[in-house]
Amino acid sequence: MFIPKIYRSEDYELMKQIIKENAFALLISSVDKIRATHSMMMLNEDDPENIYIESHISRANPQAKTLKNGDEVLCDFLGAHTYISSSWYDHVNVSTWNYEAVQIYGKVELMNQEELYNHLEKLTAKYENFQKCPMFVEKMGREFVEKEMKGAFGLKIIPTEIFIKQKLSQNRKEADFQNIISNLESTDENGKKIAERMKNIK
Repeated sequence: MFIPKIYRSEDYELMKQIIKENAFALLISSVDKIRATHSMMMLNEDDPENIYIESHISRANPQAKTLKNGDEVLCDFLGAHTYISSSWYDHVNVSTWNYEAVQIYGKVELMNQEELYNHLEKLTAKYENFQKCPMFVEKMGREFVEKEMKGAFGLKIIPTEIFIKQKLSQNRKEADFQNIISNLESTDENGKKIAERMKNIK
């Protein structure tokens, strides 16, 4: 990901927030050819000094058939993003897009059965917790879950490089910057979120 210095962030709390809010991300590999799978990802922070990504994909997926311990992958998370109209400037210019994104390069560590079970347990709890009648893993029964696990390929991604990008009109003069915020506040949810982020960087 190309990140001009003005848009580069070193805010790891922001990184965590983007990952947690946009957990359905792209798992990209190039072992035999370029492959990409949208998959649910979780940030494991059990050891704050050694965080990593947990994920799983179908064993039937060709990507699962190629990945092994030590392979490099890229996890691509797209956060809030929105169109920026050039009509919001006080001069003629081009339109653009504001967005937040995180890319994590890392090494693969394949999960064993117990790790995969624990991963599915945590992942299910995260999303079932808000349901009217939550169906947690323990309610399904271990025998049933382990049977279903035969079709899952669990992996951990140990980060080697982390890139955080916030393209939030930092290159605009103050009047245009404030006008962009004002216009975004009357758009959709993504636009409103970008407007809030823009307020927070000033």
